[in-house]
Amino acid sequence: MDRFDAIRQPLFPDAMGFDAAAQQPIRDTTPMDIVYIEGLTGSTVIGIDTSELHAPQPVRISLAIGVPAIRACTTDRIEDTINYAAVREALHALLATHGVRLLEALAEQIAQLLIADFGAHWVRVSLAKPAKFDDVESVGVLIERRRVRRGASYASLGEGLIPN
Repeated sequence: MDRFDAIRQPLFPDAMGFDAAAQQPIRDTTPMDIVYIEGLTGSTVIGIDTSELHAPQPVRISLAIGVPAIRACTTDRIEDTINYAAVREALHALLATHGVRLLEALAEQIAQLLIADFGAHWVRVSLAKPAKFDDVESVGVLIERRRVRRGASYASLGEGLIPN
């Protein structure tokens, strides 16, 4: 059986935002350049069984990090892209400190880290425990998240401008 490939898996059909003003979903058709990390291995304490909560166990992380038109394609500067060495370092730090018990919660922390700290517009996070069961290659979770687009805000300028 082939290993699940989180990087090449097609986008989920419901990967879209929501236009609150129009009360309807909006599909983001912005082309994304993808920076990826495939098969990063680390260890962390995670799980719901008491046997899992005392010693670190191996986890495998694969990421697809989408940003619109990476400027580094033309500038050749690391500052204009997602620095995967910095992402790798941040992931190892998170594995050492996260404090959650479920893979789902850890995957969410990873996704939010990539969006907030690395400027990702879209992420796919695959997080697996490769040694959970003797008769299973791995168990895990795959999530996708998008940066929340904030609606435009405005203030009424007419009120209070003319003194009484």
